[in-house]
Amino acid sequence: MKILSEVKLTFSAESRNESFARSVVSAFAARLDPSVSEIGEIKTAVSEAVTNCIVHAYRGNKEKGRIELVLREQENGVLYIKIKDRGCGIADVKKAMEPLYTSCPEEERAGLGFAVMESFMDKVTVKSAPQKGTAVIMTRKILSDNSAADT
Repeated sequence: MKILSEVKLTFSAESRNESFARSVVSAFAARLDPSVSEIGEIKTAVSEAVTNCIVHAYRGNKEKGRIELVLREQENGVLYIKIKDRGCGIADVKKAMEPLYTSCPEEERAGLGFAVMESFMDKVTVKSAPQKGTAVIMTRKILSDNSAADT
């Protein structure tokens, strides 16, 4: 799919940067003229992905890791979002994506992060390798009639 515009951003895996990532995605997605509902759903999906990086990827590391955010406006009003870390990785992605599964039950985690992402985005792909990190790639077609007007 043809890329019309792209932004790459790297930030530290700290809780305070979750709202920053949501704001950046919201501002970037605004060029596609999404509805208020669409932008809220996209921000929620991004929030879940960034929180997973913050909570799980760098667990036990003394130094905070980094999160890479890639945003693309693709043809036909498709928003592409990739959130990537270089943390501990996920040994069994299929298991991790099961609703209610959590690797940290002692922390009262619901295990719904991936389910939330999947409910709000058209497609969610997770690529991961132990000790190499995880990439969550999400796409969403913005339904606005104006989304292709600036091409």
